[in-house]
Amino acid sequence: MQSTGASATFRGVGASVGFDAALRQVVARVGRRAAGAYNSRMNPLLPLRWMLRVVVVLSAIGPGVAMAIAAPPSAATVPDTIAQRVAACTSCHGARGEGSPDGVLAPRLAGKPAGYLLQQLGYFQSGQRRHEPMEYVVRQLSPAYLRQIADYFAQQDLPYRRWPVPAVPAETMRRGEQLVLHGDPGRAVPSCVSCHGARLTGVEPMMPGLVGLSYGYLSNQLVSWRTHTRAAEGPYCMGVVANRMRESDIAAASAWLASQAPLPDMHPQPASAQAVPLPGWCVMGQSGMKP
Repeated sequence: MQSTGASATFRGVGASVGFDAALRQVVARVGRRAAGAYNSRMNPLLPLRWMLRVVVVLSAIGPGVAMAIAAPPSAATVPDTIAQRVAACTSCHGARGEGSPDGVLAPRLAGKPAGYLLQQLGYFQSGQRRHEPMEYVVRQLSPAYLRQIADYFAQQDLPYRRWPVPAVPAETMRRGEQLVLHGDPGRAVPSCVSCHGARLTGVEPMMPGLVGLSYGYLSNQLVSWRTHTRAAEGPYCMGVVANRMRESDIAAASAWLASQAPLPDMHPQPASAQAVPLPGWCVMGQSGMKP
């Protein structure tokens, strides 16, 4: 008789509010009645009777559903791989480090020299390079973990995009080409190729490439060097260079670089390919990170 009554009660409620809601209502109703009866009569047997009714209801709707309701949710197994560990990076920098779709907010990491990536992670960690989300992500990571991240993204080999370039006068493009390839001796500005390689794809172990980057990212970084939002150890050579450039020079160099088509081989050149020595006042900081 109890089984029939409980089933009828369940069916009556379920007809109007649905399966899950019906079950919750029945269990809640049973609990309220049990508590009320116990408090009013102090009879220890009444709660047991109402709990038996709950068992009958769960039996009536099937053991599979009852077990699904009673069983705690099981956590999904997360693979312990470096690709999974850099999920915080790829959420902004792209699935394999190709950069954000606009090419400005989150730069490309894929294929950069590992020493350069490691150095920049160290700068974010020390606060020498300022960007709150990045500072937060790397704050508690060990040098060994930073090395794994740098090596992972350095090994990613992905095609480069061609970014749009703002319309600038031909004279501006010529000025940009001069700065990139020859510098400006009158303002003591060295050429970009003297540090970033003749092909501007970077030089191992720590010089990043400049071709394949967007106008917005290039110009933003030069401004960051000027304002010390981005810093480095040693003589702060990029800060010196950026402050010797006029604002129009920053726009010109960024426009010319962004206009260059990606080369068939965009890998950083080996250190042995650096024929021109770095300017004497420009050295690569270590930040405690050996390339």
